[in-house]
Amino acid sequence: MGRLLLKVAVGVAVVIGFFWLLSVLVGLLVWAVMIALVAGVVLLGVRMLRAESRNRRG
Repeated sequence: MGRLLLKVAVGVAVVIGFFWLLSVLVGLLVWAVMIALVAGVVLLGVRMLRAESRNRRG
C-alpha cells in the first residue's frame, strides 16, 4: 500500500511538473510574440516617418 501511494504521488508530481514547464514555455512564447509585435510596430512607424520626411523635402 505504501509503495502504491508513493508511485501515485510520484506520478502526480511528474504531471504537475510537466504542466508547469509547459506553462512556462507558453508564457515565454507569448512574451516573445508581444516583444516582436512592439518592435515591428516601432520599426514600421520609423520607416513611415522617414518616408514622409523624404516626400516633404523632395
